[in-house]
Amino acid sequence: MARFGEAFKNRVMARLLPPESADVGVVSREVGVSVQTLERWREVAQSRPARGRAWTARARLESVITTAALDEAGKSAWCREHGVYPAELEQWQQSAMTALAEPEEQRASPQSTRQDRQRIKSLERELARKEKALAEAAALLVLSKKVGAIFSRGEDE
Repeated sequence: MARFGEAFKNRVMARLLPPESADVGVVSREVGVSVQTLERWREVAQSRPARGRAWTARARLESVITTAALDEAGKSAWCREHGVYPAELEQWQQSAMTALAEPEEQRASPQSTRQDRQRIKSLERELARKEKALAEAAALLVLSKKVGAIFSRGEDE
């Protein structure tokens, strides 16, 4: 019987529970867990309070977009309905804004990515060559010590 970690279960449950509410069959095929197991996990998760549930990044972004046009009373009502603190919603909004405010220069261009891959590959080849040379030097050192031990023993007799 397969055992799944709590983090894995939480990610899967975040997809099955509101606000995402994905279809159990689709999620079952995607993650490779039977429908019956997912339904049992969902029942257990729904018995917990809403605050204990995990939200996916997509669901957090959708909630920020949904509540952006609402006034304070509307946001508070939405938060109560979905079991989210308004401070959490503000934090999600700030993290989304930070991620979107990243300048274009900081994002990797395809050319720089290709150059980085080539540089990494050459560095890995050089490292492998040096590791082989080091292993060879270590083997020669061990052999020279053995030869020295053999001939020094012969002189004692």
